[in-house]
Amino acid sequence: MNPAPERIERLVTMAERLIEAIEGDIAALKAGTPGAMRTLDPEIQKLSALYGREAQGLTPDAAKSAPAPLRNRFVEVTQKFRDVLALHARMLTRMRNASEGMIKAIADEVNRQAAPTRTYNPRAAAYGKPSQAMVFNSVV
Repeated sequence: MNPAPERIERLVTMAERLIEAIEGDIAALKAGTPGAMRTLDPEIQKLSALYGREAQGLTPDAAKSAPAPLRNRFVEVTQKFRDVLALHARMLTRMRNASEGMIKAIADEVNRQAAPTRTYNPRAAAYGKPSQAMVFNSVV
C-alpha cells in the first residue's frame, strides 16, 4: 500500500486552510487592521508547523507515484500557496517599512524640537548634544 496519496491529500487540505488564513491576513493588512491577522492564531501556527513537518517528509518519488489528478491538484495548490505567501511577505514588509518610517519621522521631530537654540555667545559650545530616541540612534 502506498501512503503517499493520503499524505498528499493531507498536505493539500492543510495548504488550503493556510491559504485561507493568509488571504485573511492580506485583507486585514489592506484594511489597516493588523490585529485581525489570522496567522497570529495559535491554531494556525500549529497547522503551519504540522504542514512543514508533513511537507518535509514528502519525497519527489512519493509525489510522482500519486495519481495524476491528485498530483495536479497538489501542484496547483502549492503554486497558489507560494504566490499568496509572496504577497503576504510583500505586504508585511511594506507595513514594517511604513511603521519604521513613522517612528523615525517622530524621533526626528522630537529631536528637532528638543534641540537647544544656538546663540553667538562665548558659552554656545557648552550646550550639549540633545538626547535622541533609542530607536533613532540604533540602540534598539
